[in-house]
Amino acid sequence: MQDDLEDRLRVVEDRLAIYNLLAAHPLSADTGEPGFIESIYTPDFVFDRGAGLAGARGRDNMVTFVGSDAHHTAIAGGLAHFGNLPLIELNGDTATATSYIALITPDEEGEERELANHGRSTGFRIHRIVANRWSLVREDGRWAIASRKVLPMDGSGPALDMLRQAATYYTDR
Repeated sequence: MQDDLEDRLRVVEDRLAIYNLLAAHPLSADTGEPGFIESIYTPDFVFDRGAGLAGARGRDNMVTFVGSDAHHTAIAGGLAHFGNLPLIELNGDTATATSYIALITPDEEGEERELANHGRSTGFRIHRIVANRWSLVREDGRWAIASRKVLPMDGSGPALDMLRQAATYYTDR
């Protein structure tokens, strides 16, 4: 009974650690802080954004990617990565997670409106929504992101195929 309880507690702790780790990603991307980025990725991290968009191979290249002038221009323009709670598939010291992230920016061409007790704004626009498939590993007792595949939610086959991989969490039980 004790082992069962310890195993169940370990699963809960792992899920919470992974939720926190994946919640850190938007904050790291929207600040561009090198130390933040270095702390959440493995040294051999792979960032795959699909056809047409550059990615990164290796944690150092990810730091460079997020530290680029182009990315900092997006940050200065109000870029916000807004994620959902991921579906996590645990397998010992590895895990896979599936989630969405919406890239949201201020809508400078929008009509200015007032919201009671919250001031005036031209609002925001959703620039893109992407599906994410994260691979995670436990290293030295901490979870880290080993890879991330990102595909646009545009109705195309690749993104839907990637999302279907998460369906096995329930259908294979």
